[in-house]
Amino acid sequence: MGKWKRSQAYADYIGFILTLNEGVKGKKLTFEYKVSEAIEKLVTLLNTLDRWIDETPPVDQPSRFGNKAYRTWYAKLDEEAENLVATVVPTHLAAAVPEVAVYLKESVGNSTRIDYGTGHEAAFAAFLCCLCKIGVLRVDDQIAIVFKVFDRYLEVMRKLQKTYRMEPAGSQGVWGLDDFQFLPFIWGSSQLIDHPYLEPRHFVDEKAVNENHKDYMFLECILFITEMKTGPFAEHSNQLWNISAVPSWSKVNQGLIRMYKAECLEKFPVIQHFKFGSLLPIHPVTSC
Repeated sequence: MGKWKRSQAYADYIGFILTLNEGVKGKKLTFEYKVSEAIEKLVTLLNTLDRWIDETPPVDQPSRFGNKAYRTWYAKLDEEAENLVATVVPTHLAAAVPEVAVYLKESVGNSTRIDYGTGHEAAFAAFLCCLCKIGVLRVDDQIAIVFKVFDRYLEVMRKLQKTYRMEPAGSQGVWGLDDFQFLPFIWGSSQLIDHPYLEPRHFVDEKAVNENHKDYMFLECILFITEMKTGPFAEHSNQLWNISAVPSWSKVNQGLIRMYKAECLEKFPVIQHFKFGSLLPIHPVTSC
């Protein structure tokens, strides 16, 4: 774990997360931003994954969780991943496709255990980070990376989780932030920094969530939790309930970044599956 924390991969990954965190600060999902051709192609790729879910309905089976049809869906992605990535990467960068495709395959859950968690989410962020490193995505794509690509990715992941009743991977149950995601809470809290009237205490208020979730990723996450879980919010999502007592969104944002490092990036069960290569190398940080 020490080697990972000192690695170029760790520095580049966390740098990418924090750059996007800055980029979306104070902006709504409905904000006008530039959408490049690469962004459009990534959305098309995610739409394909979504369509495959429709084409692969859950099967009848005795156990309620972990529907085996997920394995059929995953096998299709496993087979097609490089072709999908090749639609996004220009021909002169084709040599990077096999390496980048690995992160896409890692980002949708595990086909043996039929589970999904923050390690898979991290693989998708690493996939986007690699596309930035090879120059497919540019600095001015920042807002669209979060608001258009990552938001669409979340929709597809929620559909996978619901359709195939996926298990949470390495979930800390009631003590974790959320069963499946973490990054949208970081970027979503950044969006809400200096909001004229929405404060952290409002996200446990059903009316505030219903009226504003289309503009804010954080509230979309809260809405999904309340759809999937029953009972009092303070019981099924204790950590989030505690966060609602924090006075400002910038404090929430800083706290979540610290928590992400400690609970996800510095936990062996999450990071043991992280892939290293020429784009995200395990060697120690090289000073520029």
